[in-house]
Amino acid sequence: MKNIGILTGGGDAPGLNAVIRAFVKYGAGKKGWNIFGIEESFNGLMYPNDKEVTQLKPQDCQGLLIKGGTILGTTNRGNPFKEDEHGNSPANTLQEEFSKYNLDGLIVIGGDGTQAIGYRLMTQYSIPVIGVPKTIDNDLGATDFTFGFWSAVDVATDALDRLHTTAESHDRVMILEVMGRTAGWIALYAGVAGGADCIAIPEIPYDPEHFVQKIKRRRKFGRHFTIIIVAEGAKPKVEHDLPKHIKGAGHTLAALLEQRIEIESRVTVLGHIQRGGSPIAFDRVLATRYGVHAVELVDQDKWGHLVCLRDGKMTDVHLSEVAGDTREVDPKHELISQAKAVGIEFGDQ
Repeated sequence: MKNIGILTGGGDAPGLNAVIRAFVKYGAGKKGWNIFGIEESFNGLMYPNDKEVTQLKPQDCQGLLIKGGTILGTTNRGNPFKEDEHGNSPANTLQEEFSKYNLDGLIVIGGDGTQAIGYRLMTQYSIPVIGVPKTIDNDLGATDFTFGFWSAVDVATDALDRLHTTAESHDRVMILEVMGRTAGWIALYAGVAGGADCIAIPEIPYDPEHFVQKIKRRRKFGRHFTIIIVAEGAKPKVEHDLPKHIKGAGHTLAALLEQRIEIESRVTVLGHIQRGGSPIAFDRVLATRYGVHAVELVDQDKWGHLVCLRDGKMTDVHLSEVAGDTREVDPKHELISQAKAVGIEFGDQ
């Protein structure tokens, strides 16, 4: 009988609980394994006096499919290799707790940082690890889609729908800032789905004058409002001198526009609303597939691999291939060409 630990690391995303549910229902319910939920990422093994490790059974999974967040808790500060002022790290404690529970391996659900820690535990401490990718930014190159991404797109699209009505009522320029520090996937897909007039993403540095011209063209045809969606990492081609109090991609763009044209603008920063709430159907299915495939990898003793989706099929890659393998939006991406074909401005033409 196998003893497997499972944890969630980094920021939360819709679908985390669905992965846990699938892994427990298949691993414990069908395979008969003992599965232990590790609280707050690696902290559950690093700080046994403060955090808990709890055995999970199929009956503990009721209602998890539709529940946002993670029942195990998560953090982006659970690095076992971070040393204190005396040069000590909690990695040794983690290894001791791993042995105390007689674990055969860890299922590590998280983004690139969490997976990097898992791979390091495997190579330096001989702790078997299987990774499950998680990021709402959809910027992991190993997999076609990560669960939570489409839920975030859905939330951003709904926000654009709501901004449309108030923008039109007041003849305003409405700017919606969404997540995406280095990759603009959420802004791109939500912008197309939500009928944005302009999209700004990190991969295409923008010239604000192009957005100004878009606003003027719309006014010429009687459309006195404009909807713009901006990824948090989007920046202008040239650095501009702006007041120090202006922070963030959305407010920066608003200030640049107001310097060039008389408009009334409003900025909405969607923030963590994109992470919260119930996952949409696509993410529930994808997360379930991830959890099931993770069980299959354990069954095959394919430790050191990351579950991934490629060409619509579940497969896996070695964790060593994941490090630094990020996927940004190609400026020549088909969807960008299609968005431009229907009149969406990206600030580069």
